[in-house]
Amino acid sequence: MKGRGCWESASVRSFCSSGCLNKFKKDDSGDDDDETTSPADKSELHYTIKSLSVKLDDLSTCNDLIAKHGAALQRSLSELDGLKIPYESCEKLKVVNERATLFRITSNAMINACRDFLELAETHSRKWQRALQYEQEQRIHLEETIEQLAKQHNSLERAFRSAPGRTANPTKSFSEGSLLTPKGEDSEEDEDTEYFDAMEDSTSFITVITEAKEDRKAEGGTTGSVDWTSSDNVLDGASLVPKGPPKVKRRVRIPDKPNYSLNLWSIMKNCIGRELSKIPMPVNFNEPLSMLQRLTEDLEYHHLLDKAVHCTSSVEQMCLVAAFSVSSYSTTVHRIAKPFNPMLGETFELDRLDDMGLRSLCEQVSHHPPSAAHYVFSKHGWSLWQEITISSKFRGKYLSIMPLGAIHLEFQASGNHYVWRKSTSTVHNIIVGKLWIDQTGDIEIVNHKTKDRCQLKFLPYSYFSKEVARKVTGVVSDSQGKAHYVLSGSWDEQMECAKIVQSSPSSPSSDGKQKTVYQTLPAKLLWKKYPLPENAENMYYFSELALTLNEHEEGVAPTDSRLRPDQRLMEKGHWDEANSEKQRLEEKQRVSRRRRLEACSRGCGAEEEKEADVYMPLWFEKRLDPLTGETACIYKGGYWEAKERQDWHMCPNIF
Repeated sequence: MKGRGCWESASVRSFCSSGCLNKFKKDDSGDDDDETTSPADKSELHYTIKSLSVKLDDLSTCNDLIAKHGAALQRSLSELDGLKIPYESCEKLKVVNERATLFRITSNAMINACRDFLELAETHSRKWQRALQYEQEQRIHLEETIEQLAKQHNSLERAFRSAPGRTANPTKSFSEGSLLTPKGEDSEEDEDTEYFDAMEDSTSFITVITEAKEDRKAEGGTTGSVDWTSSDNVLDGASLVPKGPPKVKRRVRIPDKPNYSLNLWSIMKNCIGRELSKIPMPVNFNEPLSMLQRLTEDLEYHHLLDKAVHCTSSVEQMCLVAAFSVSSYSTTVHRIAKPFNPMLGETFELDRLDDMGLRSLCEQVSHHPPSAAHYVFSKHGWSLWQEITISSKFRGKYLSIMPLGAIHLEFQASGNHYVWRKSTSTVHNIIVGKLWIDQTGDIEIVNHKTKDRCQLKFLPYSYFSKEVARKVTGVVSDSQGKAHYVLSGSWDEQMECAKIVQSSPSSPSSDGKQKTVYQTLPAKLLWKKYPLPENAENMYYFSELALTLNEHEEGVAPTDSRLRPDQRLMEKGHWDEANSEKQRLEEKQRVSRRRRLEACSRGCGAEEEKEADVYMPLWFEKRLDPLTGETACIYKGGYWEAKERQDWHMCPNIF
């Protein structure tokens, strides 16, 4: 009897101390303002319901036991009343009987209270279960609906593109900077952003290959040179530059990517229409390189520019510059992971004068919007500079990445100065299916000394297109608009150029369009992509150059991306620690920004100053670009001298 009573009391105390009652009261009060339920909350809710059910069973058992033993006690006392016992014992028996009666009354009151609680708990437990089940069904229904909408969207796009009565949009002329630019019917709301539908009739010219040394003169045609000349020899084997043994042994692999599973849609579904740089993302969606290092990676095929130095013809040189501009996209075909957003003031140097013949420096000059300045000097006689601002939008079904800003390339000997801008990158299948990336839009490269132009068109992928995937076409023309070379290839594999020997208009098609027919010599290979390293699929699909970019080097600035702790932890495979370190760095950056704004507010008397107005880059300075009319950050010097002295006292503490 005593042992059972102790078990009953312990069971009741266990229920009360478990916190289930407090949790029940808290959740039933409606004080929780969070409208969304995270997976952790759902798991806790499941556990709470399960614990409550177990404790309710224990309480029901206690209820039955108390009733049973209380009735037995009353029967025993009634039997004692019928016995003949001494007076003194009779008095004690009365006291025991009174106490038993009080116990019975108290027990009945407790049993009634427990019964009421049991009914209330059972009612709300069923209510919780129904609510949880409803939420699960709604979530599944929403996911199925979104997936169905995505599939229907694709079907509608295909049907629209293949509609027989579809009218073509007006095309732009060469002078307007496009071969053929049909503006998509479903263009987004941004007025300065164009999206392109894939068209079967996607180029504004026809190429016909002809044999050398033939008489190509035709009535109404324009006759050019009849063969490749000696001045074109620099284009022979432009991409076949042998890689000699490096003077400094560099790493050829990094730790394999851990197999962490994470649902991208679970994070992105609340970010539709937002700027990607403002979305807090775990390192699970990153690759262990910063945006500054990705920008430097564009120099992988620098030998094209080294070759271009020796060109005596500006239009021939334009072919190599165009191939270089396309080659920068070759590393993106499998690289769907997001690079780290650099910290404000973060830098990255590539000091490879010995093996690559160049020095490169990048600095993050703005955080919102994210903007990086880049300067490259080559000992072979060219220099390149740019300030790139990344504008990115999540559209629900796909992610658009739009690099803004002009790229400048100058050859010292000839004075030829080329300017162009990058195309739009789009990551598809954010909701359902395998992620894949596409490059779309037009690139116009202008030689501001000779006024030569190259029009490049990146054809968007289409299910119904007869063209090869990732195709790029282009025409190189001189200042008079005369076409000299036709470019063709794909941005992930290779580019070729063919010399034009004759051009003539084609017969009008059924829709009234008229194309230019170019007769060309057999094409020459300009550029071909290097094969990926062995086991690249487990190393984020990094190229040979990309594998070396985050390799530790002595003597770099304390703001260099190689020293960024969260990026280094991710590369080693310690993703949980990397996420914690990433949060610490981001909070440190927010604190620094508030301090700068407060200091500027006190000094200038204005409380709302833009970050660009209060942060001064260390190695770059704002200047007006006379060619584009835009203000851009240009390298002002001093970095390599500071590295020579190992004097980094001016560098901020950002890590």
